[in-house]
Amino acid sequence: MRIHLIAIGGSAMHNIALALWENGHEVTGSDDEIYNPARDRLAARGLLPAETGWFPGRIHSGLDAVILGMHARADNPELQRAQELGIPVFSYPAFLYEHSRDKKRVVVAGSHGKTTTTSMILHFLRAAGRDFDYLVGAQLEGFETMVRLSKAPLMVLEGDEYFSSPLDPVPKIYHYRPHLVILTGVAWDHINVFPTFESYLEAFLHFLQTVEPGGQVWYDQRDPHLVKLIGEAPESVTCIPYEPFSTALKGDQYFVETPRGSVATPLIGQHNFANLHAAYQVCRHLGLSDEELMAAIPSFKGASKRLQVLADRPGFTAYLDFAHAPSKVHATVQAVKARHPDRKLIACLELHTFSSLNPAFLPEYGHTLDAADQAAVFFSPHTLEMKKLPPLQPEALKVHFQRTDLEVFTEAKALESWIKAQRLDNLVLLLMSSGNFGGVDIPRVAG
Repeated sequence: MRIHLIAIGGSAMHNIALALWENGHEVTGSDDEIYNPARDRLAARGLLPAETGWFPGRIHSGLDAVILGMHARADNPELQRAQELGIPVFSYPAFLYEHSRDKKRVVVAGSHGKTTTTSMILHFLRAAGRDFDYLVGAQLEGFETMVRLSKAPLMVLEGDEYFSSPLDPVPKIYHYRPHLVILTGVAWDHINVFPTFESYLEAFLHFLQTVEPGGQVWYDQRDPHLVKLIGEAPESVTCIPYEPFSTALKGDQYFVETPRGSVATPLIGQHNFANLHAAYQVCRHLGLSDEELMAAIPSFKGASKRLQVLADRPGFTAYLDFAHAPSKVHATVQAVKARHPDRKLIACLELHTFSSLNPAFLPEYGHTLDAADQAAVFFSPHTLEMKKLPPLQPEALKVHFQRTDLEVFTEAKALESWIKAQRLDNLVLLLMSSGNFGGVDIPRVAG
């Protein structure tokens, strides 16, 4: 097939381009901005557009399909040309469903833990030698791309509740029609498309209606919102509760208690032990044995930027985590403190997303940093301007976070200096962001 991707530089979009190219398709694309790692990865395969921008001339009647990314606008000139020519236009989740229509589909959905739980399933399947396609939201050790598209009989998808494309303003998870589902939990997010928590819950309730008849849904039974949603699931679906694996900390090592015995894991945090239990149960349903899973658990180190260890030496450990939603921030800080109870914990959070910078949403962060001995919040005034949000005042953030000693920074160098001024003896540094702290040299700070 000949396929053109509008907004090819996106995280998922450029990985889909790579996967299509690997599968023998003729791939082209356009974007008005392409940053690394997408730029170098596309260039290495000859897929990087010669120049940035939108060029209707790249759209021609010989194309079999156009995939439209969320970054593009509804009045995009390439999109308009494709519509004029009658070329099929797909959002990427709609395209992935068409690709996987005849496969068994597993979807991991929820407000937090999606990437980690999906990564666990991929790790276990690969360790057991199974053939599968996938979409996951982070680069994984041992996986060259974040997407695989082949003739495999199984597809594992990280399910995002954000909208699919400018022409397809519905959650991506509506498209996948899964046979097996993990729901990790729900906590209000994406305030720009779900203005109330009720509208956010409604998205997941509708998602349950899309599960194929006879499908199975595993859900975290500790989440009261999930329990309520499950109560409204269609009768054609079997719902199975799960909770964290029981664990024991022996020296510096956690052990999880599986149905066949205790096994070591490098993971930390009750949220990750719950994710692990869910992934374990789904993989058992897919035919993996307890022995195969137990053999693979110790080698799963997590996805990139998910409690990623940046430095670990006597007296100092540094973590980098993608946490930005309040529920994930709270769980991550709690997990790190539980892992290092006798050490000073400094937690630094960047407010980077539209929701996290919105005054109407900020109260959701109340007490999320309480487990840290010292806490700092960073935001960029430029990001506020780009998102057309009002200025934030340090004193207001202290109120929202319910922490009077909260340090607030708006300049990367000031944050770096503050971190370096702290004693690095018997210390744990936790950096949480879906951005890059305004360009902070993270390896240098963590080193």
